[in-house]
Amino acid sequence: MNMSRRISRICCLFAVSGLLVFTVGFAQASAVSQLSGSYRVIRRTDLGSQTRVLLQLHLSNHGQSDLHVQRLTIWDSPHPAKGGSRACSLLLHSGASADATQELTIPRSEYQHWGHGANLRLLLRVETPGGRKATEVVRLDRISGGKAN
Repeated sequence: MNMSRRISRICCLFAVSGLLVFTVGFAQASAVSQLSGSYRVIRRTDLGSQTRVLLQLHLSNHGQSDLHVQRLTIWDSPHPAKGGSRACSLLLHSGASADATQELTIPRSEYQHWGHGANLRLLLRVETPGGRKATEVVRLDRISGGKAN
């Protein structure tokens, strides 16, 4: 067997292996990203240019694996480290829902944006039972009547 033929076979094996790894990773990622939810503002406190909100969250896991939510961040927040992000520990069983209450501080303009019909989007840091970590964006619908004054 000549050298160029060996190199071609090796390249072909690497390409097939890479495609397999990519396909398996994509399949696992799609299993994680089956989250949905809703929210209700329980309390709002104005803090000048900021607003502190107490949110009641209802999250549903439509996937086939349990998920452990470790951190949530308001996706649209320009400064998540200053209050729009919180560590949490919430277990979402496969095919089930869970409720949580979280207090976040966000820019007042962002809160007002929600009041004009914008949906809240959360960035969730999750871990599967196998230890795989992922970050998922979940669009939350406002629960009817869920507007704090």
